[in-house]
Amino acid sequence: MSSFNVAKFGGTSVANFEAMSRCAAIIENNPSTRLVVSSACSGVTNLLVELANGVTDEQQRRQVIQQLADIHEAIIVQLNHATETASEVYQILDTVTSLAEAASIQSSTKLTDHLVACGELMSTHILAQLMRERGMPAVRFDIRQVLRTDDTFGKAEPNVEQTGILAKELLAPLCEDSIVITQGFIGADDEGNTTTLGRGGSDYSAALIAEAVKAEGLEIWTDVPGIYTTDPRIAEKAAPISEISFSEASEMANFGAKILHPSTLVPALRHDIPVFVGSSKEPEKGGTWIRHQVQSSPLFRALALRCNQTMVTLRSAKMFHAYGFLAKVFEILAKHKVSVDLITTSEISVSLTLDQTDTSGGAPQLPAAARAELEELCTVEIEQNLCLVALIGNNMSDSKGYAKQVFSTLEDLNLRMICFGASPHNLCFLVHESVSRQAIQKLHKELFEG
Repeated sequence: MSSFNVAKFGGTSVANFEAMSRCAAIIENNPSTRLVVSSACSGVTNLLVELANGVTDEQQRRQVIQQLADIHEAIIVQLNHATETASEVYQILDTVTSLAEAASIQSSTKLTDHLVACGELMSTHILAQLMRERGMPAVRFDIRQVLRTDDTFGKAEPNVEQTGILAKELLAPLCEDSIVITQGFIGADDEGNTTTLGRGGSDYSAALIAEAVKAEGLEIWTDVPGIYTTDPRIAEKAAPISEISFSEASEMANFGAKILHPSTLVPALRHDIPVFVGSSKEPEKGGTWIRHQVQSSPLFRALALRCNQTMVTLRSAKMFHAYGFLAKVFEILAKHKVSVDLITTSEISVSLTLDQTDTSGGAPQLPAAARAELEELCTVEIEQNLCLVALIGNNMSDSKGYAKQVFSTLEDLNLRMICFGASPHNLCFLVHESVSRQAIQKLHKELFEG
């Protein structure tokens, strides 16, 4: 079969009957879309995470399960022939009930993945039926048959080679005669246990699936019409960007722009698959294409904000003119699986921010054991309630005078840590979260609205 398009719909895009109908219309309008990757209905994953963390009070557990039933029931009642779909969904809710009971006794990452995956398993039953009722040849496919991962529950790593082999055998042939509806965010390990790819992982799995079936394009439909110069909820004059390069978009995603999960782009990049980001609420507004090569590369492309930052400062007089200190620090962090995001060093101290990417969310913590080991080397200070502001652009390290423009705009704000020079695509710094929106507004006005 000639190559085809993969379309991915986020939680708000499949939130209710109206939203799902808009998705179906988007799929109908593009005959080359043969594979659809769907998230759980909006709000469902959070309820499942709550159950997975263990709700000991039985009545409270029932209430949460009832909320889950209500969200899906509200869509099912608007279908014409929903008997079979309803029984599939209720079967999954029965599983949720027993897993939630198990989690109330003792929760585990394996159990969490099993529970949290139920959201996508339910939404895809409903979306496939809604599409069939509109006369489309839709079939539901359980992606756990194809998407192979390791067994790191909560943040599983995909096995790209195996996924490719299974996709060619089981998934690609189905796309010949049908529109295939499958789940984002979930996979399975070699034993068949359900795994998840971490929070934000449904975009990532869409890209992995697009890569596995050798798609010619990947569309990501969300609640924003593409990528903007910054979050329009913070700066009202933020403007849409029609085309952006992979490297700029990766930087934006890395620095917290909510549009895309940073790793999303990697599988697409490997195979030069262009990625489109648009709003399923307003498809007529167009969106942003992310490509390897783009027509224009402006000095300033966008501003991103990432809050919930944890900064760790390590000080040691022994570090002065010594070697091996940083190696020791990173050895300790690696041993405790602590991922470092930004780093700045001076003669006797080093400051770094911690990365957070697993399913649980919240500010990243330095594990007590890691802290204890670091304290044998040096003093350890931890600061929270910080936000990272990133200015994304092109060839910034070769341009004169713009740093003055940036820092004079922010002269009234206290900047905690500045990182520049490691990449030609960004300049970033930390500020206290109480002034973070103000920093974005001031910079956007100065650099993008002039």
